[in-house]
Amino acid sequence: MMYGWLWRHLPGPTPVRVLLAALLAAAVLAACFLWVFPAIAPFMPFNETTVGEG
Repeated sequence: MMYGWLWRHLPGPTPVRVLLAALLAAAVLAACFLWVFPAIAPFMPFNETTVGEG
């Protein structure tokens, strides 16, 4: 449903829409890796280890 809405609102013929969709997906992925994931990393439970030294 969401992808259909996005596809209908992208301008141009099919090759242009494919390129725009790929660029949009790459931008979302980059935003996640650059800002979202680093912001939530301190709150994730797998950062705490239970194995101590010596």
